[in-house]
Amino acid sequence: MRTGPYHHGNLRAELLASAGRTLREQGPDQISLRELAREAGVSKSAPNRHFRDKQALLVALAVAGFERLNDEIVRAIADAGAPDIANAGAPDIADAGARAIPDARAGAGSDVTDRYVDDLRATAAAFVDFAVRETALLDLMFSLAKTSGVDDVAAAAEHLFATIGELIDRGQASGALRAGDPTRLTLLISAMFQGIAVLASGRRVSAAQTAALLDDAVGLFLADR
Repeated sequence: MRTGPYHHGNLRAELLASAGRTLREQGPDQISLRELAREAGVSKSAPNRHFRDKQALLVALAVAGFERLNDEIVRAIADAGAPDIANAGAPDIADAGARAIPDARAGAGSDVTDRYVDDLRATAAAFVDFAVRETALLDLMFSLAKTSGVDDVAAAAEHLFATIGELIDRGQASGALRAGDPTRLTLLISAMFQGIAVLASGRRVSAAQTAALLDDAVGLFLADR
């Protein structure tokens, strides 16, 4: 327990960080506002100033998770043209994927298409890296996103899919991505990324196999050349 004075301005952030660690290491059932208060060195009622109950805390975790995943995807796209793509959570997947990218974009025939393939591949890798690092959090995020009445989580999920949707729109506009309903294509690509993420987070495929699956997935959605 904390022995020094507690700065309450940081309590919400500390509770979320501590709850995230518990979720990652022990699962959602082991999260307790009372235990989080004990770890923070505050009264057992102090967390209620920020979260009325455990469900409110889980909702906040899910919203923050979607925001983090969205930020990581945006950053991965921005970094895709750099020599080293930043994927801190699973560098072996990123490195293996970087070597495999030329196979996925073989015959693309244009710098625009090449750059787009890099961006789409970086998006896929960022999604899977997040899933490997935050398996329990990702499960919580999508579980609550489908729960009726949890509007904050649904809005955060919609923002993430909007980011992916913008990438799809750009690919179709440039001719790099195959034609079709962009909304349906966004769902298909997201579903494929999630499926690969499940395999990777469950350690059912190696890092090299994950990288190959990501490149195969990207290749499936490219326009014929």
